[in-house]
Amino acid sequence: MSPPIYAIMLSSLATGTIITMTSYHWLMAWIGLEINTLAIIPIISASHNPRSTEAATKYFLTQAAASATVLFSSMLNAWQTGTWDITQMYYLPSNLLLSMALAMKLGLAPLHFWLPEVLQGSTLFTALIIVTWQKLAPMSLIYLTINNLSPTILLILGLLSSTIGGWGGLNQTQTRKIMAYSSIANLGWMATIATIMTNLMIMNLLIYLVMTTALFSFLILSKSKTIQDTTMTWALSPTMTITMTFLLLSLGGLPPMTGFAPKWLILEELTTQNLIPLAILMAIFSLLSLFFYTRLAYTTTLTLSPNTLQTKFKWRFKQTLSTPLISILSTMAIFLLPLMPLMLM
Repeated sequence: MSPPIYAIMLSSLATGTIITMTSYHWLMAWIGLEINTLAIIPIISASHNPRSTEAATKYFLTQAAASATVLFSSMLNAWQTGTWDITQMYYLPSNLLLSMALAMKLGLAPLHFWLPEVLQGSTLFTALIIVTWQKLAPMSLIYLTINNLSPTILLILGLLSSTIGGWGGLNQTQTRKIMAYSSIANLGWMATIATIMTNLMIMNLLIYLVMTTALFSFLILSKSKTIQDTTMTWALSPTMTITMTFLLLSLGGLPPMTGFAPKWLILEELTTQNLIPLAILMAIFSLLSLFFYTRLAYTTTLTLSPNTLQTKFKWRFKQTLSTPLISILSTMAIFLLPLMPLMLM
């Protein structure tokens, strides 16, 4: 794809998300979602191979179905209440339909099946866009309609997502699929806390975006598409290898890294709300995610796969990413925990 066309697609992607995030009318929100979906389809299918075409088709079908359901639920609500205002979703069937549609757009379990497949058919950079930027529009709609959405449905979706996100990632050898299940698990935590404390959900989303972007930057820089590829990151940069290990442990939620803060605060809030069984289950299922992060950290740092002499000279290759940006993101993704009290004030 030529650079001007690529720039137009990325700017359309940004425009669609911003339209959805800033709208108060359901039709404008739907138009934003459609622009967003139509802009990323060419980006996914730009690689010209059967996997990327399949990924683009799956992405289009699921997102189109979810957008249509959003429009249908808003039409039902407008029919019953006479208003198209996003914050006034008072009709119960509309709220249930909207919950399911947004869960499909985000990739929350049990509507998550498209996400690992689409990521596997995309390039690493496109996968990064799908698991970070593409989550902003649906999350903003959840934030706007949270007073009317069913808390029970969101808690069930959150628990299912953290379970499946942990379980599904155990068996994977492809880094993109591991990141897809990681995304499902993290979004499960956000869905769980959404009805109880929205500012915690926003904080969790921001930390997730920083950590995921930092880790994907390392994967793009080292061209690591499988677990075996990560065993050769030391040949590119020993510093990067160490930072990547800490990043993975931070994503898993180990203290004293940044990733521990949202899990800690969410579990504390669930316990305060007397949802103790849910808090226990969420904590147990987060151990499944921690296992595959630890496995990735182990292969990155402590394992050396059979290799040829040429693979040991990766450090001679020209870098394609800005290292200052990676340094800032990885520092934030690892060392922000002591600043949490300031961030929450």
